[in-house]
Amino acid sequence: MAPKLRYMLLGSGTAQHAARGRAGRGRVPMRQDGDGAATPPPGKSTVHSLPREPSPDTLPRQPALESPARQLALPFAHRPQFERADFLAAGSNRHALAWLAPRADSGWPSRRLALWGDAGSGKTHLLHVWAREHEALLLPGTALRDLAELFQSPNRWGGIAVDDADASLDESRADEAALLHLLNAAHETGVPVLLTGRTPPARWPVTLPDLGSRLRAIQAVGLGHPEDELLRILLMRLLVERQLAVTRPVVDWLLPRLPRTAGAMREAARRLDETAMAFGRRVTRPLAAAVLAGMLAGPADAETLPDGELGTGSLL
Repeated sequence: MAPKLRYMLLGSGTAQHAARGRAGRGRVPMRQDGDGAATPPPGKSTVHSLPREPSPDTLPRQPALESPARQLALPFAHRPQFERADFLAAGSNRHALAWLAPRADSGWPSRRLALWGDAGSGKTHLLHVWAREHEALLLPGTALRDLAELFQSPNRWGGIAVDDADASLDESRADEAALLHLLNAAHETGVPVLLTGRTPPARWPVTLPDLGSRLRAIQAVGLGHPEDELLRILLMRLLVERQLAVTRPVVDWLLPRLPRTAGAMREAARRLDETAMAFGRRVTRPLAAAVLAGMLAGPADAETLPDGELGTGSLL
């Protein structure tokens, strides 16, 4: 029986986003002073005495507080959800969904398929879903050269999924050779291979003739630019995943001004989340205009905030 899905991603973390102290924003811990009262012996009354006023010389010195107080935002990585139920189906990705339907890999030419598209188009999400459902080995393209044992018996997994398979092909011939060996070994054992990249495999910069011919033979399925409604749902879902409360009017104001890509929605959610965490403020339109000023198209509708609110005294 094939082992469960193995994640070989390098540099992954397990910190939980909810543990970053969102509930504790703006709270100053209380310090308990004075001696605790002792329990009296049976039959004796309890006498509570007032604590003695401490001498000024014995009081601990308190560091000067900055105003307003800014909470330290720890750099915990946000882990996106890659469940099938979380994937947003739309016209821009319906062809990819059809090629990844259950048991569809038996119809892949040479049992190989490649998903290509811009960052945030959903190809990595679909790769994770397919790998989980097939108990496949999931790894980044940059890790191919370090997995020599993989080529010995690739049939131990239900499939092989390589994310960003084109990431380092233009940097080293060793990566080209590793990908070629992987495709050959998987083909000999009948193991399906799913790749992702920014462009179709036929356009990947390779110098090995054998690898080039195999890449040109792979069925490539592109994911198109997401529709407006898909971007709206994506942005709202990203904010919910980060437990960030943003009103519908703020979302409606942001959408026409942000770049029309899924990657821009993810970057906007990240910036808003980090700023809300650091300053302990809810996300308003003025705050969003300040944090996303470099991303927004058209007038930012800036409004002045109290001095020191974002370290500048105004939104821009």
